[in-house]
Amino acid sequence: GGLAFVLLVIGAISKAGSMPFHSWIPDAAIDAPTPFMAIIPASLDKLLGIYFLTRVTFDMFRMEKNSWASYLLMIGGAATIILAVMMALIQKNYKRLLAYHAISQVGYMVLGIGTALPVGIMGALFHMINNALYKSCLFLTGGSVERQAGTSDLGKLGGIGPRMPVTFACFLITAAAISGVPPFNGFFSKELLYGGALERGVIFYLAAIMGTFLTAASFLKLGHSVFFGKINKENEDIKESPLAMTIPMVVIALVCIFFGIFSFIPVNKLILPVLGSRALEAHPYTGFPDNMMLVAITIVVLICAFLNHLYGVKRTGSALKSLDHIRYAPGLSPIYDRAEKGYFDPYDIVLKVVNLVAGISWRLDRLIDWFYSYFSVKAAYVVSSGIRRLHDGNHKVYVIWSIAGAVAVIIFLFKG
Repeated sequence: GGLAFVLLVIGAISKAGSMPFHSWIPDAAIDAPTPFMAIIPASLDKLLGIYFLTRVTFDMFRMEKNSWASYLLMIGGAATIILAVMMALIQKNYKRLLAYHAISQVGYMVLGIGTALPVGIMGALFHMINNALYKSCLFLTGGSVERQAGTSDLGKLGGIGPRMPVTFACFLITAAAISGVPPFNGFFSKELLYGGALERGVIFYLAAIMGTFLTAASFLKLGHSVFFGKINKENEDIKESPLAMTIPMVVIALVCIFFGIFSFIPVNKLILPVLGSRALEAHPYTGFPDNMMLVAITIVVLICAFLNHLYGVKRTGSALKSLDHIRYAPGLSPIYDRAEKGYFDPYDIVLKVVNLVAGISWRLDRLIDWFYSYFSVKAAYVVSSGIRRLHDGNHKVYVIWSIAGAVAVIIFLFKG
């Protein structure tokens, strides 16, 4: 049963894009069309993977809190939150940065399910819905900027907010939502997750709240680099995207606001019917305003992220480099250096192992081919040539061979 559970969980989190099964998402962000990123990794994969994970853990196997399976999911979720958002901090491409955040947000969902508490599961499913909304809109804003500016390189952007007001407004709303800023939808689902994580252990809550700090810091860097500051000469004539692109963004952004202000509607109409009686098991609703302590901590963390951004900009004079004090911090710098070279990328590691095995297999194949095609032929030729020289037609030689053979047979029989 344990092996079956682990294999099904691997399938579910692979579909959702959790670490370590995430490598394709940042690469796809660069090469794939933006609509694909908005639909598949940003929303559909998360919905399918997390919903399947919920069914596996609570309908097929009935995972209990304090079980090894519960801790396995919580540890995996917490690690995904931190490691993915740490990689998002150093990205200098709009869509690649969003891709790492898509991975990090999955960590919150896995962590919530891993708590095996009604509040955590509710938070994970609510966050799954919210993430599909704001992450899709964020990728659409990235596509809008790329279409109009001709690039998603943050170093070539800046100051386009006044020229693309609709895209800018949608970015602000959805960036605030993913960062957990009240009263947007991401704030309410994260508060549920915080409540479940804190009940299971302070370390898991700290991982979740640290993820919020780093997420907000990352989006402050992104928004400032793209929409504020001095505009580049190449973008002086930039205009807003056509209605076919702005209308979907506006609709999704408005839903993010609606699901925040009226968060009880998706919770009561979409999530509770799925969880059934399990959601009513002696656990209060710990979102705002039921737990003001967690809400206050979240607001303090968001303020700290803003102050951190101001410090970084003042220190470097650049929004793009506003997080360099984290990137080049003692102890983190060598780790980041190796991470950027792909040393910790599971795909690259497996690829190197596969190449090594393939190389060894190829050499083994050549050795076998050499043995049968050259060595055995040469050996047979040498033996047959030697035998041919011994059988020279001389009567005395044949008599000697006959006697030697008879002696060998006699020795064998007596020895046996």
